Amino acid sequence: MTIGEMENVEVFTAEGKGRGLKATKEFCAADIIFAERAYSAVVFDSLVNVVCHTCFKRQEKLHRCGQCKFAHYCDRTCQKDAWLNHKNECSAIKRYGKVPNENIRLAARIMWRVEREGSGLTEGCLVSVDDLQNHVEHFGEEEQKELRLDVDTFLQYWPPQSQQFSMQYISHIFGVINCNGFTLSDQRGLQAVGVGVFPNLALVNHDCWPNCTVIFNNGKIELRALGKISEGEELTVSYIDFLNISEERKKQLKRQYYFDCTCEHCQKGLKDDLFLGVKDDPKPSQEVVKEMIQFSKDTLEKIDKARSEGLYHEVVKLCRECLQKQEPVFADTNIYTLRLLSIVSEVLSYLQAFEEASHYARRMVDGYMKLYHPNNAQLGMAIMRAGLTNWHAGNIEVGHGMICKAYAILLVTHGPSHPITKDLEAMRMQTEMELRMFRQNEFMYHKMREAALNNQPMQVMAEPSNEPAPALFHKKQ
Repeated sequence: MTIGEMENVEVFTAEGKGRGLKATKEFCAADIIFAERAYSAVVFDSLVNVVCHTCFKRQEKLHRCGQCKFAHYCDRTCQKDAWLNHKNECSAIKRYGKVPNENIRLAARIMWRVEREGSGLTEGCLVSVDDLQNHVEHFGEEEQKELRLDVDTFLQYWPPQSQQFSMQYISHIFGVINCNGFTLSDQRGLQAVGVGVFPNLALVNHDCWPNCTVIFNNGKIELRALGKISEGEELTVSYIDFLNISEERKKQLKRQYYFDCTCEHCQKGLKDDLFLGVKDDPKPSQEVVKEMIQFSKDTLEKIDKARSEGLYHEVVKLCRECLQKQEPVFADTNIYTLRLLSIVSEVLSYLQAFEEASHYARRMVDGYMKLYHPNNAQLGMAIMRAGLTNWHAGNIEVGHGMICKAYAILLVTHGPSHPITKDLEAMRMQTEMELRMFRQNEFMYHKMREAALNNQPMQVMAEPSNEPAPALFHKKQ
């Protein structure tokens, strides 16, 4: 955080929530309130060979560290930039003889930095790592067991010549990672590739309908305003996806972050009526609704299983059947209908059945628009995918309209320099040009389009993964 950015915010005691951050001046939508580099960060265990350990960009050809053979980098520049943080890790891995898991690697990197700089405030930080919350006292039995295992492994990995920390301090650092770890995404923001600790961001409290969003861009996180924020107003972000009834969101927040959410949306159950929406005419009985919810939950489990086995045609079949059964019972904002619409449109796009996918994608977007904050990043990404699907299906006007809408949201949530926003701008220009041609001469347009599709100017959808979209905050589910 630069000196100027530090003047944008101040730490205060938030009613019933402990510390928080508030704005010291007025902000508008898309303003960057502050940017912050990680205090320490590591690549996930599963991706250590395909993601650069310095800049977190995904690359096919990476150089690896000649010493430990573990760390991978884009090039010499990234390798040089990493040495200060990798030096101790490099010799510790060689001494230990293997590579410990991401939690232990991150804890060690944090403690080597504390050893180098002391545990007080570092430049550009509003809070020290020592002062972050660890919630260790709230850990359940399973978490306690994991913590003990991690601490044991850490002690074997930590070199005898490094500064020795107390068991309590080591546990504190693991606790901090557990409740303040932030997910880092690759350069396109589409895949979670690592986890880091950002002390200033850790001060920002949760709200299910927040006034800020966080995006990882070019090696640092940006806290961006979603709309007008007044001087003195508390800054909030959402730790979880909004798309759930308030009771379920509260359970998730309690389980993962150990607090009871008292935001307005949870207290008043705002939008719950839409999430549980049923058809009006005729209105189904409570019994029918209950049965349909159970049937939907069972189907979603079967879908997860089929998806994890790569049986995409089976996934589509299950979605179609369930959506048909839901039709007379659920409204299009119903959470169970939306989950199916999201899955089926993504999988059909992957299978290149764009025509059918486009109908489902449109229904999904209509539902989402009634539920999400108008500048929600997940909403923007969903509209972008739906726009692409419609474009591929030949629905040029609908596709172009969605791509424009998504671009407007991403300018706020991701900013103009983010790779996804740039991709989206290129798509917007291409669809606009096509739309003009289409309106002038439909026959010529179809000829051009065939030629263009053969050259694949736009990315066909990636294979649907069983992983959910990268969640902002890194939590074991």
